[in-house]
This record gives sequence, structure tokens and C-alpha cells, in this order.
Amino acid sequence: MHDVIVIGGGPAGLTAALYAARAGRTAMVLEKNAYGGQITWSPRVDNFPAAGSLSGLEFADRLVEQVMGFGVELELDEAVSVAVCDGGFEIRTAFGGEFKCRALIAATGAEPRRLGLDREEELTGSGVSYCAVCDGEFYKEAAVAVVGGGNTALQEALYLSDICKQVYLIHRRDEFRGDDMLAEAVLGRENVTPVMSSRVVSLEGGSVLEAIEVEAVSSGSEESGQRTRLAVSGLFVAIGHVPDNEIFAGLMALDESGYADADESCTTKTPGFFVAGDCRVKNVRQLTTAVADGANAAVEACRYLR
Repeated sequence: MHDVIVIGGGPAGLTAALYAARAGRTAMVLEKNAYGGQITWSPRVDNFPAAGSLSGLEFADRLVEQVMGFGVELELDEAVSVAVCDGGFEIRTAFGGEFKCRALIAATGAEPRRLGLDREEELTGSGVSYCAVCDGEFYKEAAVAVVGGGNTALQEALYLSDICKQVYLIHRRDEFRGDDMLAEAVLGRENVTPVMSSRVVSLEGGSVLEAIEVEAVSSGSEESGQRTRLAVSGLFVAIGHVPDNEIFAGLMALDESGYADADESCTTKTPGFFVAGDCRVKNVRQLTTAVADGANAAVEACRYLR
């Protein structure tokens, strides 16, 4: 029986475990993939106070080392069910593990949103990607496309422009949703071509992606419905994320998009159960807000245990 178990090993989850351990509580983090979460995809982090400039992977490695130094247990396994039991919670995992705790923190983050195209899953890893930092090097000096108009899409386009010969940036609207500074930086790159008011409608190729078909979607325009074929080797999808909260549906309120409907106290309707990070309803999803959630959730969990 642990005092606190955290499901999810991104910045929010690791920070929660760190705060719990420093408060003298036994803590464990369950992570199904790799510790660090989405921040490990970021080529550079320079907006975390006092941290200077470092890669997302460096940041994650430092945080994991710090957490382990305080005696937090790390377990690579996927939680498949959570149930309230006497005195706390019971978590069952994909590898047959059973863990119990008195307080539980969900910090499961969110999964990349798919385009929903035919052959998208088939070509994932063979031309279709959801992480430019992870896969960009495979497309050195090639032509690629990025789909999206927010900060993530703009950042991925900038990153790829340093690696690839040509980057098409495809967005459904006629202007970007991301920060003006990022948009200006993207538009200043000679090898980045914005493809506005357009959407990807099909993927072409055999065992690997060879081209995409793009359709104009401007309402009331003569170009609406017009299709263009772009020869690209890689398609990077950056259109948002879907929260991974399904196994907690009976324990906390969810909004219409599946995010945990909890305020900054990170408490839920179930006593002893807390939520932190990108899986929670919030206006800003950044590294700073993730670690803030982790701290809040852990403080509330320790208060609950007292």
C-alpha cells in the first residue's frame, strides 16, 4: 500500500511524485510508454523559469533523476483499471500488476489527434508522424508537410525547415491560431510554404507515403473544392490532442471533449483522487502549467492523507 500512486510519467506526474516524496510520503509513478511525456519531443525549452535553454529530453532526464533521488518508485506498465477499495484505490495493469494506494493522482496527458484519413494508421511510421522531433531526421533534405495552425504546428514547421528541403504548412483557416512571433518566424523561412484554407483529403503511396492530396475549403471562393497534389515523403500531424481519461470516467467528471473537469485545486468528485496536467480542463497547456498542476495535486493529496 503506497501513500500516493501517480498514473502518468510526464512533467505533471513526475512533479506530483516529487512533491509527495519530499513530504515524506511513499510514492510510485506508473508510466505506459517513456518517462518525460510530450516535452521530450521538444527540441528546445527556453521558457521555463531559471532553467536557461535546454532540450525537452534533457529537461525530462533531469526531472527523472531528481525524482529517483527522493526514492520515488518508477514502474513501466499501463494502468487498465482503477477501482475504489477499502482505504484507497486499486490499480490493475496490462502486465498483470496490482497496486494499491491511499491517494491517487491521474496525470495521463493527451494523445495526438488523428486526421481520420484512409490509410492513416497503415502509414503511421512510414511517412505519417505526430512528432517532428522524433522523426524529422528521417526526412533530411526531403519535402514534407505539417498540418495545423497552432503553436505546435508552427514549432514543428520551424524545426523541420532546418532539416528538410521543403515544408508545406497546411491549415484549415486563413490565418494561424498560434503566437504572432512564431507565425512571423515561420513566414520568414524561404523553404516554408503556407497552404491556407485547405485540408488534407487523401494519402498516396505504396508501403510508404509518396504524396498527399489537399483540398481548398474557403467558403464562397471559386477555389473551394479545388484539389492539389503535393509530393511529400513525410506528413506531420499537429492538430491537437485527445485526453487519456477513459479508465477514470466513473471517478471524475469529464467535459464534452473528455478532459477532467477540475479546477486548479486538482480535486475530483472522488475523495482521495486528484488530476494534473494536460488531461485536465485548462486554458493554457504548457510545461509551466503542467508542473504547477503536479505540485497542486500532490499538496492536496498530502492534505487529504493527513
